Amino acid sequence: MTGIARSQSIAGKVMVVTGASSGIGRAVARRFADEGAKLVLAARSADRLAAVAAEIGGDALAVPADITRAEDIARLYAAARERFGGIDILFANAGSYVSGDVVDGDPDEFDKIIAINVNSVVRMVHAVLPEMIARRSGDVIVTSSISGHQAIHWEPVYSATKHAVQSFVHGVRRQVSRHNVRVGALAPGMVLNELWGIDDPAEIERRAAAHEGLVSEDVAEALLFMLTRPPHVTIRDLVMLPQNQDL
Repeated sequence: MTGIARSQSIAGKVMVVTGASSGIGRAVARRFADEGAKLVLAARSADRLAAVAAEIGGDALAVPADITRAEDIARLYAAARERFGGIDILFANAGSYVSGDVVDGDPDEFDKIIAINVNSVVRMVHAVLPEMIARRSGDVIVTSSISGHQAIHWEPVYSATKHAVQSFVHGVRRQVSRHNVRVGALAPGMVLNELWGIDDPAEIERRAAAHEGLVSEDVAEALLFMLTRPPHVTIRDLVMLPQNQDL
């Protein structure tokens, strides 16, 4: 066919990335900087966030923020708009992890996980949608998990948060599609990074070579695929696993 765009460019687009100081968020910042995106990077660790921004250079803006706090979300978006004038892409990636038997867990820790994995996502998306709807363009991608597609018995609280994310993404997508705003979820399996307590490069290389885990850069490439599809294409869910993960 002719006259139908085959892909979209990321160059020049303003992209907010949460959880940008490590893991998937850091890999996304690096990859999308290479693509020419204007990056607004958020995380709680100011020092680590500044190091990522300095590494990628360009127009990267580092905004230390705790996105479980409404005032920090407002400040993050205000900084993005002041520097770049608007937000084209939200990658709601920040999250935390808890595993183990519920009977042995701490409900206060469960509340913290729910606050960052669910509540902050809802707030982040709610706050960015009005400008995307008014402009009739925009992309929202939320980091989900294979745990959002099946209940995993060794991490039931984490699985519950990711099931909530899946339901939220699917519902919001249908509400805003008529405004030309795309919403999707990126759901990796085991990723060899700090969230799972893996930060030794040799171990990461060994386990990736054994097809036991993904690396953060794999997830960044998948995100790039999702966001560069033609405007008429929405990748609602992208689920990716290491070859040897038995799920």
